[in-house]
Amino acid sequence: MHQFTIATRESRLALWQANHVKSLLEQQGHQVTLLGMTTLGDQILDRSLSKVGGKGLFVKELETALEDGSADLAVHSLKDVPMELPPGFELACVMEREDPRDAWVSPNYATLQDLPQGATVGTSSLRRMALLCALRPDLKIEPLRGNLDTRLRKLDEGLYDGIVLAAAGLKRLGLGERIRTVFETAEMLPAAGQGALGIEVRSGRDDVVQALKHLMHIPTWLVVSAERAVSRVMGGSCSMPLAAHATFSADVLEIRAAWGDPEGALPLVQVSDRASVTDTASAMRLGESVARQLQAAVQTAHAKP
Repeated sequence: MHQFTIATRESRLALWQANHVKSLLEQQGHQVTLLGMTTLGDQILDRSLSKVGGKGLFVKELETALEDGSADLAVHSLKDVPMELPPGFELACVMEREDPRDAWVSPNYATLQDLPQGATVGTSSLRRMALLCALRPDLKIEPLRGNLDTRLRKLDEGLYDGIVLAAAGLKRLGLGERIRTVFETAEMLPAAGQGALGIEVRSGRDDVVQALKHLMHIPTWLVVSAERAVSRVMGGSCSMPLAAHATFSADVLEIRAAWGDPEGALPLVQVSDRASVTDTASAMRLGESVARQLQAAVQTAHAKP
């Protein structure tokens, strides 16, 4: 049995996630404490992530704690984890995925289609912007930053007619009643890794990796490996309107990816593929293949007059 410290952001959702991992490790007999931290991504709220540095802003301070020994592991929402980790760090565990879909939250409109023409929808995700433009090009899409509670508060203050959030976060915090409807993946394709928790450690921490083995969920590990491979090849970050979502059943992994224009000037481009997958290497190969297909389709879309 070991003593571990978990580095975590201090938002209510991040603390829920860290406490969830803490509880599971304590059930194995380990002693676990939390190290709450505020990241640069939490501090900069007046600009979109694509303009200030992307997903890495939510993990850098946590990685510093891992590097200097203040913490032994860091719990992340996997969609916030950059596709390439710095040297000396590794993704040691991916836990079973919650609902990966996007949720529609609105006080007055049950669905996106119920919105009047020109209504205001809040999101700062370029992916969601592009997909919303494809579904409802008439809408006015306004930036929405902050943790989950802050975003809900801004909605309740009347700044938006509706907002789009990850269903997983709402459900984890017991806020499922705020969801008016959940977008099916056919209409709103999720971000790579959405709904999954990833645990990062310093390379060589075999003691931590061994303790986390019981938390690993192999089907989730396979699908997010394919999704993240799409993003890696595409150069995916907060500055790219990219979606990737995979499912795994009977040893067959099926993956869809989409690229769109947040301004709605170009049509949404989507590709899909499937293959028998037995390990993360084959899952990543499938993701890389889909990314190349998507790159070709995007180039064709750009070439059209």
